[in-house]
Amino acid sequence: MRKIVLLGQLFWSLSLFAQSPKIVQKPITWNQERIQLSLDYLKNRHGLSQVVPTIQPKMVVVHWTANNSVKATFNTFNPVKLPGRPELTKASALNVSSQFVIDRDGTIYQFLPDTIFARHTIGLNYCAIGIENIGSRQNPLTDAQLKANEELIRYLSKKYPIEYVIGHHEYQRFKRTSWWKETDPKYITGKDDPGDKFMHALRGCLVDLKLNQVP
Repeated sequence: MRKIVLLGQLFWSLSLFAQSPKIVQKPITWNQERIQLSLDYLKNRHGLSQVVPTIQPKMVVVHWTANNSVKATFNTFNPVKLPGRPELTKASALNVSSQFVIDRDGTIYQFLPDTIFARHTIGLNYCAIGIENIGSRQNPLTDAQLKANEELIRYLSKKYPIEYVIGHHEYQRFKRTSWWKETDPKYITGKDDPGDKFMHALRGCLVDLKLNQVP
């Protein structure tokens, strides 16, 4: 009987593994300076005092990079401090980043662990995993990226209690909800990524997950 149970557990583990997408590890710099800046951001921007800059994922925010390569995205996110961009540095010197990046052929890269804090969405970083997609308004996201986003989000939903999957352009719709944690009500930036068309298609692929509707 014990042998059967162990074989069953092994089969289940292998089944879960088989359903997981291939993820290429490509870690950005994570050092003491970035840790401290992340803790400062959590405290000063989100009002959360923590010892370790982790998040409890309950949301996924989908972005596009507005550049044309994973290499360019890595080079943008890898520095610990944000170069330029005064509209963002006024809030924190911490550089922007995300946990995942998806190339135009659907290859998934992981820049940070799932539960490590990343600065990617005002007011929601503390609970949101960010997925960047290589693309822009001039280079719309591909079918391969749509499929990869679906697979990655399904994988994340098995690990964490994901309640929302939103586009970056939808983040301000949470301002009047309990989800919003931003200490400065004037700290807002306009976003249009990845657009309603992509998010409508993505949510159509995920309808069985019964995610919450965006407020």
